[in-house]
Amino acid sequence: MPVTIDLMTREDFQQFKQELLTELKNMQLGNAQTVQHKQWLKSADVRRMLDISPGTLQNLRINGQLRFSRVGASMYYKREDIEKMLLQGLSKA
Repeated sequence: MPVTIDLMTREDFQQFKQELLTELKNMQLGNAQTVQHKQWLKSADVRRMLDISPGTLQNLRINGQLRFSRVGASMYYKREDIEKMLLQGLSKA
């Protein structure tokens, strides 16, 4: 059985690259919009929103500055509490 080889031109590659980038951007936007509509957020989402480290998030929990709920090994935070914290940070600046 003969083997066929398909060659890809530069134009084919450029088109593929553009389609892939578009697809990745759409996926990223979809994930961001999904996070925006969640009422409860996981730790990783909160760290991204507040731009803080895991240790800082732990300190906020320990000091009672940020309420959370634990389900199994995961911790969840109310979106409204995170938004309040963001607004308080802006008003202090």
